[in-house]
Amino acid sequence: MAAGIRGTRGRRPPGPGTTATPGPDEPEGREPGEDREGREGREGRTSRPAPGRHEDREDREGRTSRPALGEPEDREAVARPPLLREFVLVTALFLVYKFGRLVANGHEARAFRNADLVWDAERALRLPGEGTIQQLLMHGEPLIRAANTYYAAVHFPATIVFLGWLYWRRPAHYLWSRRVLALLTGAALALHLLIPLAPPRMLAATGLVDTARVYGPSVYGATPEADSMANQFAAMPSLHFGWALMVAIGLIAATRSRWRMLWLLHPLLTLLVIVGTANHYWFDALAAAALLGLALLAVHAPGLGRTAPPPLPRQRDATALPAGVLR
Repeated sequence: MAAGIRGTRGRRPPGPGTTATPGPDEPEGREPGEDREGREGREGRTSRPAPGRHEDREDREGRTSRPALGEPEDREAVARPPLLREFVLVTALFLVYKFGRLVANGHEARAFRNADLVWDAERALRLPGEGTIQQLLMHGEPLIRAANTYYAAVHFPATIVFLGWLYWRRPAHYLWSRRVLALLTGAALALHLLIPLAPPRMLAATGLVDTARVYGPSVYGATPEADSMANQFAAMPSLHFGWALMVAIGLIAATRSRWRMLWLLHPLLTLLVIVGTANHYWFDALAAAALLGLALLAVHAPGLGRTAPPPLPRQRDATALPAGVLR
């Protein structure tokens, strides 16, 4: 009888003023009548989320706040401007520039004085002579003819194709590029009126050859004073170089190809052509690059002012902790 009583060791019933003593198979701190599976089930329901629920919410938030991987930044909702209006604007810009340059005619004496100053300044700064580039192009007649053709035939068509492609494929970049080109052209026109400049092919001190007149093709009249199609005394800045540089910058900004930096070959080749054919000085290209830099600073580029998506809320660790431990 005594052995039977000692062999059944369970919970000692509480006496007056005492608490129940747990048995050997029960953890301390469990409430009377509470079984282990019930407590763990309740703790699991209150401290651990359902499987997949946290991931589903994060996935939904990620889809709404983060762009798809590899998606171009300029895929924003930018309305394409009316085609007829843009055609009129670009045509008007070209005509204002063309007739504005003609207004600058009639200042031949000032143009030659300024040309002497530019030539002397380049020599004082020890810039490479324009004649060095011309000698490279004149190794063969086909090469110099190709340079003359590039100068005469690529300038306007390349810029028009550039704007047309941006209009259809990248409306935001089109508006940006058109505004930059308009500012650059307006500033260049003002400089042409203020500082008429004879090109190096007209300056006897340079010793350079007018390659377009000797080998062809040429876009200028035989007598600059009577040329009704172009102002030959508007060398600085060189819009041949300025527009070519903007074409390269615009295409690099609007495309995602790993080879897009090769577009810089266009302004580089244009620079060699305008100098080698004796149509521009080095300073003409430097002035165009400076004006383009100011225009780029003045016009807001697409994609730079967009606010970043708000960060996702930080998820607390949902791992169950023992009772009484502070998080």
